[in-house]
Amino acid sequence: MKILIASRNAHKIREIREIFALPPSVEWVSAADIPGLPDVEETGTTFEANAILKATTLAKASGLWALADDSGLEVAALGNAPGVHSARYAGEPCNHANNNAKLLRELAGVADRTARFRCVAALSDPEGRCETVSGACPGRIIEERRGAAGFGYDPLFVPDGHTETFAEMGDEAKNAISHRGRAMTLARQRWAALLATSPARFP
Repeated sequence: MKILIASRNAHKIREIREIFALPPSVEWVSAADIPGLPDVEETGTTFEANAILKATTLAKASGLWALADDSGLEVAALGNAPGVHSARYAGEPCNHANNNAKLLRELAGVADRTARFRCVAALSDPEGRCETVSGACPGRIIEERRGAAGFGYDPLFVPDGHTETFAEMGDEAKNAISHRGRAMTLARQRWAALLATSPARFP
């Protein structure tokens, strides 16, 4: 059975494969592996809407089960911004360094640096029927970047109960507590047994 990961982000694809840990009989393919798939514009106003849009669009286009996610950073003092605009917070094109710099400017002098990463994962069957799960990781934004691993806002985010940023943690430690790790763990618990039977569609 093939499952399409609705992403061309190599880092995200590797994380999902590692976290989901399905048996070898399940073959993961990425959006980059199938020529002609449409680019899905993330027009939703919530993480859930964007995840569903990506999963259902690519499932119908490919004829495969499709797993998609949408995630981002919510900062309490900024009214939960950047939220669904996390990837392009500083404008087009996506630039992690510029996004980090803008976030630090917005939080200059702000005492409340409470934040959380959120992720919604959506699984669609080839007919477009879709289910979702979600995960979150609370933490805080520090005042300067630390660490060279990870991507996005990882160098600025310290999860609750830890002293290292996501960018200072190894993949295994991060995946165990991250928003995507938690969402994909729930996804595995909810859907792995079903997918192992190679179903044609959701029952």
